Amino acid sequence: MSSEFCVVLITTGDEQLAKRIADRLIELRLGACVQMTTIESTYRWSSEVHHEPEVLMLVKTRTALLDELIEQVREVHIYDAPEIIALPIIGGSADYLNWVDDQTRPVYR
Repeated sequence: MSSEFCVVLITTGDEQLAKRIADRLIELRLGACVQMTTIESTYRWSSEVHHEPEVLMLVKTRTALLDELIEQVREVHIYDAPEIIALPIIGGSADYLNWVDDQTRPVYR
């Protein structure tokens, strides 16, 4: 079963890059809203355990835009394997989801 909307989780190493990615996604209408918060990540990379501060981004969007969103993030992200994970939205406020839908539609002038 596929969902029309999703939340995309993206992590970056700093707030400046997160804001650059967020601005790009909003300007291109690939996301309706991007929320950011600082987190502490523990992970294994190159056989070593790392503990690093990161910025977690939560992007609300339409599932149909996921491939283009990933492409745009990868163009500016500095990680070799950036975390870009989509989680389906299985329900929610109809007013909010209508707003997400409206904000992620192309504007024709």
